[in-house]
Amino acid sequence: MTLLSSIELERYRRQMMLPQFGEAAQQRLKSTTALVTGVGGLGGTAALYLAVAGIGRLILVRGGELRLDDMNRQVLMTDDWVGKPRVLKAKETLAKINPDVEIEAVFDYVTPENVDGLVHDSDITLDCAHNFAERDLLNAASVRWQKPMVEAAMNGMEAYLTTIVPGTTGCLTCLFPEKPEWDRRGFAVLGAVSGTLACLAALEVIKLVTGFSSPLLSELLTMDLDRMEFAKRRTYHDPNCPVCSQPSSRSHSLSVDRSSLLTVS
Repeated sequence: MTLLSSIELERYRRQMMLPQFGEAAQQRLKSTTALVTGVGGLGGTAALYLAVAGIGRLILVRGGELRLDDMNRQVLMTDDWVGKPRVLKAKETLAKINPDVEIEAVFDYVTPENVDGLVHDSDITLDCAHNFAERDLLNAASVRWQKPMVEAAMNGMEAYLTTIVPGTTGCLTCLFPEKPEWDRRGFAVLGAVSGTLACLAALEVIKLVTGFSSPLLSELLTMDLDRMEFAKRRTYHDPNCPVCSQPSSRSHSLSVDRSSLLTVS
């Protein structure tokens, strides 16, 4: 396990004071590589809180340039970066905030050609992709490589969050056997909503990596932030799921109302 430097011991001192956390949990964070997709209002904010918590390595994946209408929610961006690759600015900002974190920026979307390499090179995935095509690719690769995935999405004032651990929980296809339609430019988003969900998603990663608290295993957290209503529901594990019902040959050390669930990050 990777040892902490004297600077890291001081940087993370306050969180190591938490019960059940301590130096051992901090070392586990430092030894972990997390894949974050999307790197927008949701993924970028989650990456920020993983970086300040002391994750060892971040792989950030997002194609496309920053748009002005992204700026109401993207806390890693600055106005002068509009029109440029957002993932490169995310890396730059995070490196300035915590230079002890190793950061790789992949200026691309998740594709059938790159998904296995991305998931294989990571210990855990934080799925903040902006469409179900990418989410399904990440889900299938996570099952193939037996890697856990934190699944987070929001739309308007609503959001959901769950943690998928192959062999232990159902997968994304169990939850969404039919994929909702989604307009990438037509969904409403308030930055404080994506930021709220991002903090909870980062917390799920930290819980799963360190073991200091209980993540959302086989539970779906749904949030209506308009009414400030939160609920936890048991997730559905389909025994005939085409993605996760067959045992994987690869190994690694680590029922809901579908009509009401959301689609975007």
